[in-house]
Amino acid sequence: MTASSQLTVTGDEMKESSAIDQEPVVPVSEGTDGPERPEERGDEGEPVELRADCIADSAGGLTFDLNAPQDTPAAWSAALVLRLRGGDGADDEVRLPLGPNGAGRLRAVLPSTVALAEGRWNAYADLGDGRDPRRLLPGVNDLRSLVDRRPLAGIGRLGVRIPYATKFGNLALRSWLRGPHAEAGDILVAPGGITVSGRLYGASAGAGARAEARARHHPAAPDAEPATVTVPLTVEGPEFRFTLPYEELAGRWEHGSEPWDLWLRPAEGAGPVRIARLLDDVADKKQVFSYPALPVRTDAEQLRIGPYYTLDNDLAVRVAGPAES
Repeated sequence: MTASSQLTVTGDEMKESSAIDQEPVVPVSEGTDGPERPEERGDEGEPVELRADCIADSAGGLTFDLNAPQDTPAAWSAALVLRLRGGDGADDEVRLPLGPNGAGRLRAVLPSTVALAEGRWNAYADLGDGRDPRRLLPGVNDLRSLVDRRPLAGIGRLGVRIPYATKFGNLALRSWLRGPHAEAGDILVAPGGITVSGRLYGASAGAGARAEARARHHPAAPDAEPATVTVPLTVEGPEFRFTLPYEELAGRWEHGSEPWDLWLRPAEGAGPVRIARLLDDVADKKQVFSYPALPVRTDAEQLRIGPYYTLDNDLAVRVAGPAES
């Protein structure tokens, strides 16, 4: 659904995730995670482009098929290297064995059982030739198995990896690792409120199940909790549905553009579960899924309220004043 009138993105939304696709703009020195270095060139002076085709499986694994430069030896130490952007810990680099897969091709496999921390992972090829790992370019992605993926509802921890091209044209992976997880499905924006349907993974709904909208901005008092609006949850097995009326959100509006994050609490006393949309082949939902912002009249102002996906593909609602509409 595409809105004819969308809410303006302001400061809170720009700062809502540290995982935004940031890469160095200029070539960098050895050992860092920048774009391809200019000295990586073939015999004719042209850059050697290392491209990886990606095939996803329904369990969450990925297979990488690389074009190998001519006469590349099959070094035993060759590896596809994944590095967590901004990370510097021991677990922030993963090396996958890279072996021959036919003439001029190399293959590496990332099994679903290998955990990747949430974030953006840059992809490199270490050909075992003594040179620094080289940044990979995206090839052809076969992500059909990710479309409408339906893992078992009882899965304890859900891993999602989606390959994509960065704004500088390099290959990267967007990774999520969540358990429990509340997968957003259909979203209906109606005059009376926003209705969200979805499916719960890794937890069972019980007495007191509810959805929560939490104000992202913090109150002035240092010990006060952010404002929260709760609504009951309709549950049928792992499927859930709720409607969030506009009135309470509008009544708590103070100024500017105010985001509210959506959570699901499976039962009374259970921990909150973030509502997000992860189980498809779209790495960045915010640029793809668009919903209308409907006008809501208060005593003093006319606001606009509508849902959107954050930079982390989490579901949120934005309440905007007249100046931001």
